Amino acid sequence: MSKFDILTKYIPLIQSDSIGEWIVDKENDGTPEHPIKMPFVSYSEMVDKFIDDIYSFEEDNKDMEMTRYKDILKDNGLEWDFESIKNADVTNLDAKCVLAMIMGAIRADRFSEGTLLSFFKSGCILKWLERLRNIE
Repeated sequence: MSKFDILTKYIPLIQSDSIGEWIVDKENDGTPEHPIKMPFVSYSEMVDKFIDDIYSFEEDNKDMEMTRYKDILKDNGLEWDFESIKNADVTNLDAKCVLAMIMGAIRADRFSEGTLLSFFKSGCILKWLERLRNIE
C-alpha cells in the first residue's frame, strides 16, 4: 500500500466526475423583496471527500509540512498564482511540493471561490495526483 493511496484513489474518480458548477441566481430581480443571491460553486460529493482526505493526509503526515505551501512553492521556484502553478512542470517536483500545490489550491478557494474548480477543470489536480502516483 502506498503512502499516497488515500489521494491517488481519486485519479479515476476525477476523470468521470462532474466536479462542480457555478450556481448563479437567475430567478430574483434584485428588488428588496427578491434580492439576488451571490453566485457560488457547488462541488460534487467526490470533491468534498477529496478535500476531507487532503486534510486527513495533512494531519497524518506533518513531516510534509503542507500548511507551509507558499514557502515550499517558493523554495521550488514557483510563484503562488494560478497561471504559475497551472503551468508548472511537475515531472521533477518532489511529493512535498506537489502536495503543497494541492493544499494551496484548496486554501485559495477559501479566499477566491471557484479557484479549486478551475484547478480541477484545467486538469491540474489530476496531473498532480498522477505525479504523486509516479513518485511512489
